[in-house]
Amino acid sequence: MADPTRPRIRILMVDDSEVVRVGLSAVLAQDPELEIVGEAATSGAAVADAERLRPDVVLMDVRIPEAGGIEACRQIVEALPVTQVLMLSAFADEEIVRAATLVGARGYLLKEIDAKSLIASIKKVAAGESILDPGITSGVLDWVLRNVHPPGQPEPERLSPQEQRIVAIVAEGKTNREIAAVVGLSPETVKNYLHNIFEKLGISRRSQAAVMYARKAGR
Repeated sequence: MADPTRPRIRILMVDDSEVVRVGLSAVLAQDPELEIVGEAATSGAAVADAERLRPDVVLMDVRIPEAGGIEACRQIVEALPVTQVLMLSAFADEEIVRAATLVGARGYLLKEIDAKSLIASIKKVAAGESILDPGITSGVLDWVLRNVHPPGQPEPERLSPQEQRIVAIVAEGKTNREIAAVVGLSPETVKNYLHNIFEKLGISRRSQAAVMYARKAGR
């Protein structure tokens, strides 16, 4: 049951297919914690509506008219740093996934995802977590690792046991508050740990830390 005192997650839905938008509306309406505040069918409308409505999450198809979903994502992230963009596509194209990641998308899901998983993913992205569809994870992991730690460069500084434990929990997709509860620290201390971890690994995002750990652990 939803907490009536908790603000709902405001969603802008972007897809050029009216049928898809109707279907997504029906799916998301199942959860009282979610609220669709707008719909758009083109990249220009997506950017304009995002700036006007300031949603928590933009759920956006990659292939939309005008400039496309990737460019719309770039503009939205640049204009609204607190708004999270979640790409929802019919295409498991690694090049597109990489492009979406580079412009700041928080996640990339395939449209074959089930309703329950989609709702859970939206909530995770709204909380600042990163999501990648399992169907495209392997190749993108390879790419992230090559770009995070290029061949011939010095190995990252070794993490302490506590830092290894924290980054392992990050790989599970948990928030700072959830990590703090597991390791018995304050969220602020966890934030400081993550800052140090990112510096040691030479990365800037928790999603990269997660995929590095997941790959090394053989997940």
